[in-house]
Amino acid sequence: MNGSLKIGTFYGIPIQLHWTFLLIIPLFAWIIGSQILQTTDLISTIFRVPIDTSIISAGYMPYILGVIVSIGLFGGVLIHEMAHSMLARSKGIKINGITLLIFGGISSMEEDTPDPRVELPMAAIGPLTSLVVGILCIAATYIAGAYTGNPPVAGIFVFMFGYLGLLNVFLFAFNLLPAFPMDGGRVLRAFLARSMSLPKATRIAADVGKVFAVLFGLVGVIILNPILILIAFFIYIGASQESTAMKYNFLLKDVKVSDIMAVSVLTVSPDLPVREVIDLMYSTKHLGFPVEEKGHVTGMVTLADVHKIPALDRDAMLVRDIMTRGVIALPPGAPVIDALRIMSVNNIGRIPVMEGDQLLGIVTRTDIMKVIELKDV
Repeated sequence: MNGSLKIGTFYGIPIQLHWTFLLIIPLFAWIIGSQILQTTDLISTIFRVPIDTSIISAGYMPYILGVIVSIGLFGGVLIHEMAHSMLARSKGIKINGITLLIFGGISSMEEDTPDPRVELPMAAIGPLTSLVVGILCIAATYIAGAYTGNPPVAGIFVFMFGYLGLLNVFLFAFNLLPAFPMDGGRVLRAFLARSMSLPKATRIAADVGKVFAVLFGLVGVIILNPILILIAFFIYIGASQESTAMKYNFLLKDVKVSDIMAVSVLTVSPDLPVREVIDLMYSTKHLGFPVEEKGHVTGMVTLADVHKIPALDRDAMLVRDIMTRGVIALPPGAPVIDALRIMSVNNIGRIPVMEGDQLLGIVTRTDIMKVIELKDV
């Protein structure tokens, strides 16, 4: 995911932090620290465990505890996502990585059409893991509360484990809401798919998710809670994107790259001046060309490559100076949905179709969109 920093690898799965994560930690720390005494009273009341606040409320300790609890919360989110990923990998699904961001985590999986029999346990395992983490934290709360040797220190641990226990139980309940694409929404889709087609089940689950998003948004506006409004926004956008992706998968499931590729491909030489490439783009209305040298495709030159160069420098440059090397290509038998996925991930608009070193054609995002429109009639 763009804007993410890799912090490590767990069981071969890259773990990344999105830049939004750096925003939420200080925000959560401030919220927790500024309400430390009210929260302490709540935890003490819920668990019926007395809490000595002499250290908890002293100096900067409320905000230090806020940072610790915030990091602990996202540690729980990481465990939640790892549960999804490990179960998915046991089912043969490749995991590209886990990204922690402002509202939780995302597991990036290479999955074509979801199998409801696999999706149901895979969606349920995350919330259940959060519940287990919550129960363990609650157990630790009572253990810390039973320690009488140093009440102020015991109070710190009761606060931390009690807070994390409540948060993880909340994550369990919140994630089970049937608000697609959250875990509960995926469980709903898996149940619906047992009696109807997967695209229809996805559409219904996405519509339910949008209803929840609207409700979250209205409540957020009424109580002036910006976080709830942002959650509503991301759920609504996520539901729309998942529904669209499933629709594309369904419409393109039997289409190969060779069925839609353009076979008359205009290539350019690496020694062609950039100014002439721009003129060629104007005359052909094509925004990118394979770069061919001695019968081999050595790169791609696109309008995006041209834009990276200041206008004053373009007249003195050749295609080889600005082209993108290491071309992403597909064989003619590749599914079109793979081409669309590669274009989305790499933010490109065209992919050469090659068999060995031979250039057979080119497929563009526009070609794919035209096929989708025709099949959706």
